[in-house]
Amino acid sequence: MTTLTLRAANPASTRADAVVIAVGRADQRLVAMAPGDSVAKAFGRSFHPVLSKLGFSGKLGELASLSGAGAVQAPLVVVVGVGDPQQVSAETLRSAAGAGIRAVHDAATAVLALPAGDDEELRAVCEGVLLGGYAFTAYKSAADQDPVGAVMVVTDIAREKAAKAALANAEQVCAAVNRARDWVNTPARDLTPQRFADEVTALDTPSRVKVSVWDENRLLDERCGGILGVGQGSVNPPRLVKVTYTPRRPVASLALVGKGITYDSGGLTLKTTAGLMTMKCDMAGAAAVVNATYAIAALGLPVQISCYAALAENMPSGSATRPGDVLRIRNGTTVEVHNTDAEGRLVLADALVLAREEQPDMIVDVATLTGACVVGLGTRTSGVLSNDDGLRDAIPATARLAGESMWPLPIAEEMKAKVRSSAVADIRQHNPEPYGGALFAAAFLREFVDEARWAHLDIAGPAFNDGEPYGYTPKGGTGAGVRTLVRFAQSLAEQADGASG
Repeated sequence: MTTLTLRAANPASTRADAVVIAVGRADQRLVAMAPGDSVAKAFGRSFHPVLSKLGFSGKLGELASLSGAGAVQAPLVVVVGVGDPQQVSAETLRSAAGAGIRAVHDAATAVLALPAGDDEELRAVCEGVLLGGYAFTAYKSAADQDPVGAVMVVTDIAREKAAKAALANAEQVCAAVNRARDWVNTPARDLTPQRFADEVTALDTPSRVKVSVWDENRLLDERCGGILGVGQGSVNPPRLVKVTYTPRRPVASLALVGKGITYDSGGLTLKTTAGLMTMKCDMAGAAAVVNATYAIAALGLPVQISCYAALAENMPSGSATRPGDVLRIRNGTTVEVHNTDAEGRLVLADALVLAREEQPDMIVDVATLTGACVVGLGTRTSGVLSNDDGLRDAIPATARLAGESMWPLPIAEEMKAKVRSSAVADIRQHNPEPYGGALFAAAFLREFVDEARWAHLDIAGPAFNDGEPYGYTPKGGTGAGVRTLVRFAQSLAEQADGASG
């Protein structure tokens, strides 16, 4: 695992196997940004011409590698493009740090000399390094490459208390994101509902955190018909994991609910061959809420958390739920099943009822729920739907601070009638029309929160990257949602602190 240290130093004269600097473009000229400008100065007049000959133009995300050539102490110089120097944001730095550290090969040590003049920029750079250096190698006979073991982040504020806090925050949050990535990347045969629950109970538990697991018998006793209905076709029975964090003086209470379909075959409504390939990722919502809860607790935030991970494997068999069956959710609502591949909303229904029973200030659920959201927003943006306009707008704003892309969507009024259009049960499970699927799914979930403030995060697009790595995002599981949930809890704490001050 990569370790980070902070130091106020000259990156040109610091001994390391590699140094990473940022270069932008302004007025048709390349501009090396401090503190990496000392590296450019050490090369003298040849620096910019050499970059130009390599085709480097300073565009965002562009990379170039140079030999230190005796000009600087490091034998390798990695140059990362950041675009317009006047428009460099925390997310730009996060992406640049991730891309830069991933371009460093066969190195034990590296120096990151990106702009980090305040704690927000420093936090972004540290997160970029820790997220960009991630690799899932559990099933590799030999790793493609070893991550950089030690990274020094150069910043003038290295000795300040805020800088040390920014580093500690980044380490806790990125550990949670990378653990979520590990779980999403693990093959479904090795992460059944029971094994997922075992992974959670085996974690080093922060202070004031408790974990409990309901097996299929307890789920039956607790009338969780949605979770049981989805899981009844599999030889691996379902589970519900509850993680609670109770700080000494909570200023707010937040319930987190995650969809944990450890493998989604579609059930009897079987997916296509191509659609089956990545369905180990259908538990990304549960991975996000559990790991966010642990990060919130590790950071000691004064926000009480009740986290529910609804775990099931959706498989076809003689005992599987059939289209046309009726399931009864914990609150007594009956649901007519129309499509067994729309199973996530069924397990979430029971978990949302349980969350509401805790009477939190608000509920947020996270799920890889609908292909319709991917069609509408693409593969890098999550949808946010809510019964509360303030919450629907606040979460995407928080996501931007965390470096995640989320977009508010409405729950159209006509969806209520569609959800309640079943002829044999209280509500129907699947949209009767081929459009508005993400809105219908949210309207379905809304049936189980009553008047509680609630938001739904549909992370179906960004939870799994099927393409090549970019920025600090790896191929495979991304840990989508974790950073936003932690930032949201931090914002609740800050709001309460501001109100009391």
